[in-house]
Amino acid sequence: MGLISNGTTLLDAGALDSGVAVGRLTLIKTLTASNSANLSFVHGASNVVLDGTYDNYLFKFLNIHPVSTNRIFSVNFRDGGSNFDSPKTSTSYRSLHGEDGNNGALAYTGNDDLSNATGEQSLANGVGAGNDEGLSGELLFYAPSNTTFVKHFKATVNFYEDANVTANHFTAGFANTATAIDGVRFQMSSGNISTGVIKLYGIGE
Repeated sequence: MGLISNGTTLLDAGALDSGVAVGRLTLIKTLTASNSANLSFVHGASNVVLDGTYDNYLFKFLNIHPVSTNRIFSVNFRDGGSNFDSPKTSTSYRSLHGEDGNNGALAYTGNDDLSNATGEQSLANGVGAGNDEGLSGELLFYAPSNTTFVKHFKATVNFYEDANVTANHFTAGFANTATAIDGVRFQMSSGNISTGVIKLYGIGE
């Protein structure tokens, strides 16, 4: 049995038609932390692609652990210069729930917002360093090479917070520049990233 939309065959006998865009992910670069000050992806360096080759880019964070506990995991963008200081405007909120079934909450986190600021964008505030702590998540970056409009991003990160609580932190905003973004850097508020992996994918049609 086939599935047809507006005269176009999408599925036929359970198989996806070859002409249907599927948003394929292409792995571009994997960086592994080992007591690293930061993990940075810069276009043209170490085979990193971060230009118009793909419309959108996805970063995946896998078991990121700071050297010391209660740290902020953050991101910043480079817009053609040598510094990661692109102006950003953002908003964020998070949900919480404890291992014992208590401390459930949904809260706006205004302290993590930015208002056309060049500083670090917090993605997770209060990350633990233990083996049963750390964080995982992802950041989606829309059209970073566009030279007409601002560049939107959104991130979802799950991490361990104090008192045996899981925190799911949601951040979204834009880099407020018409200049192409050619670099993305992840780091902790202080201290190094002890272990963990960040993967960069290009999203194709």
